[in-house]
Amino acid sequence: MNSVRYIITRPCLQEGSLRLLKYLQHTFADNGPAQFVDDRGTEHTVQVDRAQGRVWGLGRLYHDLNLGVNDVLTLTPLAPGRYQVEATVKPHAAPPPPARTAPKAPEPRRVVVSATPHVREVRLEQPRPGAREATPAEPGVTVRPTSGPGAENTAPGVTAQAPLVPVQPAAPVQPLPEGPAQAMSTPRPRTGQRPEVNLSRPAPASVEGQLAELARLTGYRLDFPAPALARLRADLGSHGYTVHVALSEAATRSPAWGQGADHAALVTGEDERPQGLPRLTREALGALIEHARLAPLSPIDLRGYWKAGNLDLETAASVSELVGAHLAQRGAFSFVLLTLASHPAHSVVSSARLAEKLGSGVNTAELSSILDTLTRAPFLALTPLPGGEFLLRADVRDLLAELAEYAEGVRRRVRTPNAAPQTVRGGEPLAVTA
Repeated sequence: MNSVRYIITRPCLQEGSLRLLKYLQHTFADNGPAQFVDDRGTEHTVQVDRAQGRVWGLGRLYHDLNLGVNDVLTLTPLAPGRYQVEATVKPHAAPPPPARTAPKAPEPRRVVVSATPHVREVRLEQPRPGAREATPAEPGVTVRPTSGPGAENTAPGVTAQAPLVPVQPAAPVQPLPEGPAQAMSTPRPRTGQRPEVNLSRPAPASVEGQLAELARLTGYRLDFPAPALARLRADLGSHGYTVHVALSEAATRSPAWGQGADHAALVTGEDERPQGLPRLTREALGALIEHARLAPLSPIDLRGYWKAGNLDLETAASVSELVGAHLAQRGAFSFVLLTLASHPAHSVVSSARLAEKLGSGVNTAELSSILDTLTRAPFLALTPLPGGEFLLRADVRDLLAELAEYAEGVRRRVRTPNAAPQTVRGGEPLAVTA
């Protein structure tokens, strides 16, 4: 049986569970105990509960593999009730280098003038510009006095200071990383709950901001026809629709609430269940934004959820099935390219040999589709040969560099709404000049 992929959600981590989505129903056909074997060979006993649509008992596996939100589990059936589990951890973004700040002015030093068992006299001394910092005295070493028999080369006109009392130095401070290279070389901590990936755009704090972010990511047009009432419009011609989202229960009594909307929802908390009103929970709205940042989502993908009238975390979690499919396809494509990169340019590559190298990461149907895509424009990376073989036309690094240049050239010439029309010739758009 083919492998299946599952994207871990926040409820999964909190409950130590795995949700039996539709595409997993056939994989877990029987109730009762099952064995998950991770990539270290450790066996984890889990419980399949088809009535509740869950696989329970994955808390230890998540902990041992240091998994977090949006990481991927690849499940491969080995025998009835026994599954191989491979984890794909989403890489962390390297933190930016610390900002360069102007050096601080030197702070006054505390100088001990005299000390007795009961009284200690301390003077604050401001360092002179350009003066060298005094090195802290080591334990048990007496500081040389600045006047008296031991003083030498004292500048004329400078008043000699009293002898300094030995001071115990503070514990050494560990320096912080100074750049991306040091940060990336720092080993990742193996803890029970790893930090989540730092997304490029933090989630907005207000519901209005979250709705604006969802509209930006998915293609809705957002406006507010009445106080505390948001309107999401999908301008898709015959496929378009409108959703009214009430930010408060009072907005549901507004005359604009039921006017011209195909679907409606009241924003609530996850534990709130208003009677007779469709709802959109704040937690589900945040989850939808996270999913939309990971993979493209459109109003067409989300219409069924609005129609269901109950967008909570359980409902929004099923969006991960679609997002998981997008990420799995992208990951499989990258896997094939990285495997092809091990072959030199102008060499013959066998699809059967590639399948052996890829193992369970990419199934036969996916591999065939990816190889066919790589034979066509704009890639033109492979030339098909008889017997399931292909000619690798160039080094994969060079192919990707040429593709990046092509994409950048097209991006620069993309027509804006007010720009002059363009004509396409030979695969690359050319601007029309007067």
